[in-house]
Amino acid sequence: MPSFDVVCEADMVEVKNAVEQSNKEIGTRFDFKGSSAKVEQKEREITVFGDSDFQLGQVRDVLLNKMTKRKVDVRFLDEGKIEKIGGDKVKQVLKVRNGIETEDAKKITKLIKESKLKVQASIQGETVRVTGKDRDTLQEAIALLRKDVKDLPLEFNNFRD
Repeated sequence: MPSFDVVCEADMVEVKNAVEQSNKEIGTRFDFKGSSAKVEQKEREITVFGDSDFQLGQVRDVLLNKMTKRKVDVRFLDEGKIEKIGGDKVKQVLKVRNGIETEDAKKITKLIKESKLKVQASIQGETVRVTGKDRDTLQEAIALLRKDVKDLPLEFNNFRD
């Protein structure tokens, strides 16, 4: 039976490149001269540093701009709250999502079941596998998910006939 997987995975190489490009731009911009503005990445966690809330927003904008240019969907980022480090310095942690959480996976399977398409959706860890009798119904399911699930950056892979 034909099937495909619905996943939510960021390209970490492109995320790393975006972080490096952001630091390069921050180092050359006049408004960041002499400040502690920077972006750091550890695994799936990006930390943005700035001297004030406004500057932190500027650094975050530079990062999001670079991620967009590198074709990384910014919906992968879960923004934490802004924390004071010392003095006026602040930081913010951005977590990079990986995999579909069980709540979202349940919403996806419910959406597919309510659509009355002749496909079955099953949750398999951090992915949702959709199987159907032919390629056309699977493509209809992909179109349905693209149209109705706006808050998650979904990708469709492992398409098998």
